[in-house]
Formats: sequence, structure tokens, C-alpha cells
Amino acid sequence: MNLSQKEKRWSKDVVKYIAMAAMLLNHIAYIFLPEGILFEIFLNLGYLTAVTMCYFLVEGYQYTHSKKKYLQRLVLFAFLSQIPYSLAFTSGTYIEFHGFSMMTTLVLCFLILLTAEQVKNKPVRILLIVLMMLLSLFCDWALLAPIFTLLFLWAKNSDGRLKLAFLLCAVLFGLVNFAGGLTIFPLAINLRNSFFSMAGIGLAAFCILCLYNGQRAKRAQNFSKWFFYLFYPVHLLLLGIIRIAAGL
Repeated sequence: MNLSQKEKRWSKDVVKYIAMAAMLLNHIAYIFLPEGILFEIFLNLGYLTAVTMCYFLVEGYQYTHSKKKYLQRLVLFAFLSQIPYSLAFTSGTYIEFHGFSMMTTLVLCFLILLTAEQVKNKPVRILLIVLMMLLSLFCDWALLAPIFTLLFLWAKNSDGRLKLAFLLCAVLFGLVNFAGGLTIFPLAINLRNSFFSMAGIGLAAFCILCLYNGQRAKRAQNFSKWFFYLFYPVHLLLLGIIRIAAGL
């Protein structure tokens, strides 16, 4: 499907709202659902969100009026999200540390973009980027989100490269899931699970490549901007409270 920008109907806000809904389904599956068909559907749909976040982070980095304020917002909401993140994903007690949240990962991804742009010494630039990728090992979407970010940075302003970047993101994620399931599942089931785990990234690619018009929504831009920041910690806090109330 090759639509012109005028024919593409979805604004950035629409894509982000879909990503938030997919993330909610993913987290509901992780916290509340037993393994089964519904669990797998919710889980795999939710994989749309991280790659979408990385894509819009790269795009937002290019167009933001103030990189300093952008980074400050990410750091603030990474801080605000940490307790809700731990609260939501603890099992059998009230709260335990479960690594740092995706918001912290996005802070590292932003710093990778900043380093790639501003550090002119190539060996130093590579060393700093590798260091931040290693720091992501303590975060949600470890290594993957930084790699997605670098792929989208490489792909900017090229439709062909962007398609390839999404393909590489999907294949990499599938391979990571396959490697993780080698000692857990029979080969056929592991192959199936790994293949379907790529569906969310494929859906993100379809939404962005085929339906996204490159524009913000014309109405309620300020509301949407803060909604997207607040949704992450607030929904995790609510899920954590429900988990505790349900005795999970």
C-alpha cells in the first residue's frame, strides 16, 4: 500500500493512542491473565508499543524546539513511573524492585541520540553509545529499545530505510524471543511463539508506514501531549492497586 501523505488519515496522536491501548492490553495479560489464546493475543499486540515509542522519540528529537526540556520531561516521568512500575509487576507481595521502567529506557535512548548528534570524536561516540546500551540491561526492553532507536536514526528521511528498519526490528525481536524459549518450549512451539511475537511490530510498521500522515492532531494537542506522559505511570499505578486488591 503506497498512499500519499494527503491520503493517510492518522495523525501522530491517533497512532500514540493505539500504542497506549496496546500497552494496556499487554500489561493486563502479564499481570492478570493465565496462559492461553487471549493471553497471547494481548501480549503480542502490546509489542506494538515499544517500537512505536522509539520511532516517535527519534522523530520528536529531530523536531523538538528544546532538547533540554524534552529530556527533562523524560527524566521526570521516568522518576514518577518507577514505583508504579515496580508495584504493577511485583508478584505475591506489595512491591519489589523489578528493574527500571521503559521511561528510563527512553531516557537512555534520548541520550544515545544526543551523543550521536553532538559527540564528534567517533571512538568516544561509539564508547558512550555502547555504555548507554549496557546500562539499558537494567531496564525494560533492554538493548532492544536502544537498537530500535539507532535503526530509526539511521533510517530518517528515507522510506526504503524505514521499511528495512521495521523489518530488522521485527526479526531481531523474534530472534530474541526464540533464543529465550530454547530451553523452555519444544522447537515447533518456540518457532510459533517467536513468529507471532513479531506481529505487534509488524502492526506498528503498518500503522506508521501506511496510515500515519506525519502530522499532529489539529485539536487538543496540549491535552494529548500530557496524556501520553501521564498514562504510563497512572495506568501502572492503577494496575498495581488492582493486583494487590485481588491478592495476586
